[in-house]
Amino acid sequence: MSAVIRYIMLGFAWICFATGCIGVFIPVLPTTPLLLLATFLFARYSPRLHDWICSTKVYRNYVAAFKAAGGVPLVSKVRILAISYSVMLLSAIAVQKVHVWGILLCVAIFLLWLMFVRIPTISRDKVEEVREHEGACNLEADRAREADSECEANRACEEA
Repeated sequence: MSAVIRYIMLGFAWICFATGCIGVFIPVLPTTPLLLLATFLFARYSPRLHDWICSTKVYRNYVAAFKAAGGVPLVSKVRILAISYSVMLLSAIAVQKVHVWGILLCVAIFLLWLMFVRIPTISRDKVEEVREHEGACNLEADRAREADSECEANRACEEA
């Protein structure tokens, strides 16, 4: 693979990651799909950045549980829709143009379909179970890394 393609894809991955992070605060932007795309691109073009993105709080909160549990709790879906629809209502009031209303209506219908047809609904307990399991796995991985570092330091001291 050429270096130019690699840098273009890494640039696109950073754009997806940044936009996904902004989507945490602006409900109309799709956080999870953008972070999934950024993760995929980082995994393909930079394993080091892939490891980094998987360790971020944004990834753990919005993607890891969704990926592992396979869905989103009903409470989260309702919260997402309430915030999104509130922002869209404010936009519709601020911009009183029929074509803008049409676009907002299409987005509202798409979000409704996405939340209740496309994305499975899971229990909140399932998400907590997945997060606890991942926390335990991360703790074990951290301990293993520390042990590896200590072994490498001991080897370096022995060689010197």
